[in-house]
Amino acid sequence: MLKAKDLPDALALFPLPGALLLPRAKLPLHLFEPRYLSMLEDCMATPHRLIGMIQPRPTPAGAGDRLHAIGCAGRLTAMSETEDGRYMITLTGISRFRLSEELPADGLPYRRGRPVWGGFERDLGPVEHDTAFDREPFLDLLARYFEAVSLSTEWDSLKDAEDELLINALSMLCPFPPEERQALLEAPSLTTRRETLVTLMQFALRAPGETGGTLQ
Repeated sequence: MLKAKDLPDALALFPLPGALLLPRAKLPLHLFEPRYLSMLEDCMATPHRLIGMIQPRPTPAGAGDRLHAIGCAGRLTAMSETEDGRYMITLTGISRFRLSEELPADGLPYRRGRPVWGGFERDLGPVEHDTAFDREPFLDLLARYFEAVSLSTEWDSLKDAEDELLINALSMLCPFPPEERQALLEAPSLTTRRETLVTLMQFALRAPGETGGTLQ
């Protein structure tokens, strides 16, 4: 596991709307654009193998492409190549970061930034627990939310999952809009993330969207 001293001063950035990576969670990605294939190649040449997942920030037309202040660095932990030259990769969340500035391109086709790691020390620590987590009413709300947005899952596995695995997996996989996903990312603790998740599901039940799918 990476330690604070191993975290880099510069980080390749992958701006992707709606993509949420959380510490100790896994995010599968499909890379095919030449700039991100170049990013992947450069990432594999580093000792840390980190890529910074970060969401673009909504801006008025013509205001430029800005990024949110907080993202999450993921370590490249799995990779496979398809016959047509695309890559399926998995990032494992290591630590959130605050983007202090974007760095000059220096001829690279992808964006880079200077991360500030301070303030997210718990991301590098042990698995978090939510001591206030009341699982039964949470799963009842979750069942009603899944029904509203036409999601399905294996309920037995959810009932037995550890607090962090359950809360973070649902935060990453539920079809919330990008700004709501950003709120889940920025939650300072597992308890506040679970509280935010509950609020978002309750809001969706009042005004359900049309997104549907299957949660594995």
